[in-house]
Amino acid sequence: MKVQATPMPSPTLRFMRPPDPPPAPLRCVFIVDDDELVRDALSSLLRSIDLAVHAFATTGEFLAAPRSGGPSCLVLDVRLRGQSGLAFQQALLERGEPHLPIVFMTGHGDIAMTVKAMKAGAVDFLAKPFRDQDMIDAVIAALERDARRLESARLLQAARACWDSLTPRECEVVQHVAGGLMNKQIADRMGIAEITAKIHRGQAMRKMNSRSVAELVRKMEALGVVEAAC
Repeated sequence: MKVQATPMPSPTLRFMRPPDPPPAPLRCVFIVDDDELVRDALSSLLRSIDLAVHAFATTGEFLAAPRSGGPSCLVLDVRLRGQSGLAFQQALLERGEPHLPIVFMTGHGDIAMTVKAMKAGAVDFLAKPFRDQDMIDAVIAALERDARRLESARLLQAARACWDSLTPRECEVVQHVAGGLMNKQIADRMGIAEITAKIHRGQAMRKMNSRSVAELVRKMEALGVVEAAC
């Protein structure tokens, strides 16, 4: 009887390295200050903790610069030539960019100015001269806030893609599910067999990547489709 030899794995396959994971999004800090010495000192400080830094003398230069796709924040001087930092913060809100976390710094701040900046969404308001660690802590907090925003946007986009994959009948079924109806009640409401309602419900739950009705409803609420007709 002839015994076949077991083929040996290819050395190339056996020692092939798995593909590297995609690089983490670059964390980027934008600095706007009309004092070159301040810009240089801040840039050096923030680069020392492995952050990408882009510094500008004016808000106009900042607006003209490309933005990073990863978490980012703005370190902004309150007193600039021309438009003040507080006025620029308001301009960003009016441009539809309320999400950009801002760390203010000033040598001439007061309580009213601080309150105004914080009410408009600033992360921190540092008086010059500030400790290096205070600036680092404020920037890290701002970047973490933006990272959370980006992750929420990513999850919402994924939920929207899942919702768009549902058939009209599946949409109708999950609307009833979100309304608290059981399979038999859904079937009666839609004029279909209970098993058909159950199948549509199961398919919709899988497409929405939802392991529970509560998770499904949370996603529908985030998308604003709980009450919407499909």
